[in-house]
Amino acid sequence: MKLIPKKLMVLVVALAALFTFAAAPVRADDWALTGTGVRVKTIAFIDIDVYEISHFMKQAPASRSKQAVIDADVPKKFVWKMLRDVDKEKIHDALTGAFAMNGYKDQAKIKAFVGAFQGELKEGARITIQYDPEKKTTTVAVGGSSASVAGVDFMKAVWSIWLGKIDQPNLGDQLIGRLK
Repeated sequence: MKLIPKKLMVLVVALAALFTFAAAPVRADDWALTGTGVRVKTIAFIDIDVYEISHFMKQAPASRSKQAVIDADVPKKFVWKMLRDVDKEKIHDALTGAFAMNGYKDQAKIKAFVGAFQGELKEGARITIQYDPEKKTTTVAVGGSSASVAGVDFMKAVWSIWLGKIDQPNLGDQLIGRLK
């Protein structure tokens, strides 16, 4: 039996550790990053980057699927970083349309959620949408404004905006791409 040289063994171990780390979710304050993507708006054959969105969970779902993430009644959140200025009407229309596309119709809850977007979103602005399973509430924080909406049904509707029916289906795949 031939022994493997020490340097080669160190390299193999280092590469194995690197690939294991790269496949694992990134953790920060017990939040595991499940994926990141960019929301794109296509206008007349031109793609415009609107915002970067990342998804985090404190507990992975039983299976690796978009539907499992939607249904998971665990702490989870989306974090957006605006890549361009967008006026509030466009955000309101986009969110309202996304709820409709996914079959969610509770207008009072939708209005409360969308109401947190009170002004133009400037490039660099951050938006956080977070679900608290103990309180069964979804909270959106936009600058100094926020809104909390109760209900597991609403949480599933919000998560369906990016992981359900969407005009950019690869975005949902990117948002769960780091799940094992």
